[in-house]
Parts: sequence; C-alpha cells; structure tokens
Amino acid sequence: MYRVWNFLTNYSLLLILGAITALIWANMDVIAPVAGNPHYWADTYHSFVEFKIWDHAPIGHMHDGHRTLTLHYLINDVLMALFFAIAAKEVWEALILKNGSLRGKKAATPLFATAGGMFGPIAVYLGMAYFVFGSETYDAVQNGWAIPTATDIAFSYLVGRIVFGAGHPAVRFLLLLAIADDAAGLIILAIFYPSGELAPEWLFLSLGAAIAVYVLFNWLPRYLDRGNKARPISSFVRTKLHFFPYFVAGCASWYGFMVSGLHPALGLLPIVVTIPHADRAFGIFSDAEKYLTDLLNQIEHALKTPVEIILFFFGLLNAGVQLSAIGDATWLVLAGLIIGKPLGILAFGWFAAVPLRLGMPEGMRIIDLVVVGCVAAIGFTVSLFIATVAFEGGPVQDAAKMGALFSFAAAIISIIAGKVCRVQKQNG
Repeated sequence: MYRVWNFLTNYSLLLILGAITALIWANMDVIAPVAGNPHYWADTYHSFVEFKIWDHAPIGHMHDGHRTLTLHYLINDVLMALFFAIAAKEVWEALILKNGSLRGKKAATPLFATAGGMFGPIAVYLGMAYFVFGSETYDAVQNGWAIPTATDIAFSYLVGRIVFGAGHPAVRFLLLLAIADDAAGLIILAIFYPSGELAPEWLFLSLGAAIAVYVLFNWLPRYLDRGNKARPISSFVRTKLHFFPYFVAGCASWYGFMVSGLHPALGLLPIVVTIPHADRAFGIFSDAEKYLTDLLNQIEHALKTPVEIILFFFGLLNAGVQLSAIGDATWLVLAGLIIGKPLGILAFGWFAAVPLRLGMPEGMRIIDLVVVGCVAAIGFTVSLFIATVAFEGGPVQDAAKMGALFSFAAAIISIIAGKVCRVQKQNG
C-alpha cells in the first residue's frame, strides 16, 4: 500500500492541489467580490492562463498568421508530453516484454472489458445527449464523446485496493484495464483530436527521428559490440551520451507532431519505443521497479519531479471553472463515466468470460466487474485533458471540465458498490 500511496503523492496530489487552487481562484468573485468589478478574479485567472510568453514564436498557437507561445500552451502542449511519455512507457512494456501484462490469454478478458469501458460511456454520453437533452444539445456536445472513456490510473488503482484489498485478483484486472485504457486514450487523442490543419507529411520528421536515434544509439552500438563481453561502445553511449540523443530526437518528433496537426502532447511517443529498456517489468506500482537500471527506467525516474510540477500547473491552468458553469455537458460526462463505464465493462467482460469462454481470473466473480467498472469511472486527469482539446474555451468546455472533476464521486460509489456486491477483501 505504501508504494501505491507514494506513487499517488508523486503524481496526483500536486495535480489536485493545482485543481483546487484554480477552482478557488476562478470562484473568488463569489467568495470575495471586488467592488465595481464583479469579474475581477475570473479575469485575473484567465489573464494568467493566457499569459503570453513569446509572441511570433517558433512554437505555439497560430494567431493572425504567426505562432504565440502562451503559458497554457507551454503546459498543455509542450510539457504534458512528458506525462504522456511516462504513460506510454508503461503501455509499451506491458505489450512487448515477455511477462508484459497485456500479452497472452491472461489479458484477453481485461482487454474485452476495456473495450466495454470505452463503448459504454460513448453510448451513454451520445445517447443521452440526443434522446434526453435534444438535438440542439447533441450538436453542441457531440465532440466530447471521448471525455468519459478515460480512467485515471493512479486514483482508480488506489480506490481499487481500498475496495478489494491488495491481494484480490480484481485489483490486477483493474490495473490491466487501466493500462489498456491509457493506450486506447492515446490513440483516440491522436486520431480524433488533431490540434490544427492536418499536414501528415511532417510525421516523417517524427518517424525519421525515431529510426535515426534507434539505429545510431541503440542497435548500432550493440551490433558493433557483438562478441565483446566488455561492450565498450555500448558503455560509452550509455555513460557519456546517456539520454541526450533521445532528448534531441524527442524535440524533433514533438515539432513534427505540432506542425503535422496531431496533438503535440503525444509527440514523444515515437521516441519512447526506441529507448533501451529492461527485459522485464514489475509494474508501475511495484517496489522492484526502482532497481531497474535500464535507460528507459532511469529517464522515467529522472522525470518524476518535473512531472509532479507540470501536473500541478496542468491542474492550475485547466480546472479554473466557475461553479455556475455546471450544465448539460457536466451531467453527460458524469453519466458516461458513472453509468456507461460499469455497464460497458460488465457487458463486455461477461461476454468474454462466458460465451467466449475466456474465463475470469481465479477468485474473481462476474459481479466484481460492476465494482471494477465503478472504480474505473474516475476519469479526472485524462478526462480533463480531453475536455480541453474537444471543445473551444467557453461554457461547454467549462461544463465538461466540471464533469471530469466531479468524477471523483465514483470513489464513493465504488465503496458502496463493493458493500452491495459483497466483495470479500483480500489483503494478501
């Protein structure tokens, strides 16, 4: 439990602090109004978010034919690439390593459940938007269909351990589902939420950077050292150059994503797969992870503190929504998460386990899928991120953000669902 709490404090508590600070700041006009200016605090908050760091910059939002680098762009589009790189590292190891958690038959039912945890929220979100709120609301909110598909891996895993106990097979099932959900979320962001006009030819820059850094600084040193146990060239590259070639390649790949129109926060993904990695993975919440000395794990550990700070500013710059902004999109996001997630995970998990005979982990019941679905409904980080790219700034985006923030209610629902479904905690 210490390792989980340690991970949560590293990557999530500062994010929550930033989000709470933003909420208070954006609503200070109600708490401490300024005479003669009823929007004083809201204006100062939005001025802070859109603070211009560099006008006519080589990177940033396009505006009047030139790019402008704002504080919001620096955090959301540039520095959040480091957060998504860490997520991609976990997904990559789960897919390619011999003992990876997303390989083989053991991952089959969780992967089906993951699909349900995507399609269920989409169906509830779009269905309710059209049939309950009407075509006008549907037209306004339809682009936010991916917001309730996300699962916050850290908080969901922590709540899962509280509900099921550390030794319950449902906890590992939940972790597999959350990792697969991260992978699907990265794909959705890349395909459905481009940041501008698509110019796919620029992706050759990202591809070229990935191939070049892999061949020159990963494959070639090992090839030249073949038969030599001392491995002098590989050791030189590892000790003297360290992460620098991958940093250069990462900058080139990020720029390629930005100019191509894909969201630049995903720009480091092609480089992550080229970095030398361990031959085993113990899992993101395992104490043994800190003993792995491969370059990929070293980079992840080096990024820990910077990413903590980045997530604080991400919460600060994106969660500043006035409480009066609660609207249709808020309830649609919440319904997609709290209703769609459990139903989708239950339906697809049952289909995989029973009709397809892929089975459930030993010691886990079908009814436990309902509770897993409730836990996975904590969207928060990635839901908040998708809300910022799905909608232009305004009432609909603010309402959707509120839905992402309120998804913490799923933690309470999960505990209640665990009691109702008579989950037997296993603290092994």
